[in-house]
Amino acid sequence: MDWRLLLVAFPVLGALSWVVFIIGRDALKQFQGTMKELR
Repeated sequence: MDWRLLLVAFPVLGALSWVVFIIGRDALKQFQGTMKELR
């Protein structure tokens, strides 16, 4: 495996995981708010 591929893949994977984390956190907040309104 080429080390240059890893050099590119690691930051991209890190950024993607960060984006997924932020979107998931916001979706969870929105979901919890919706559940409070329904009760």
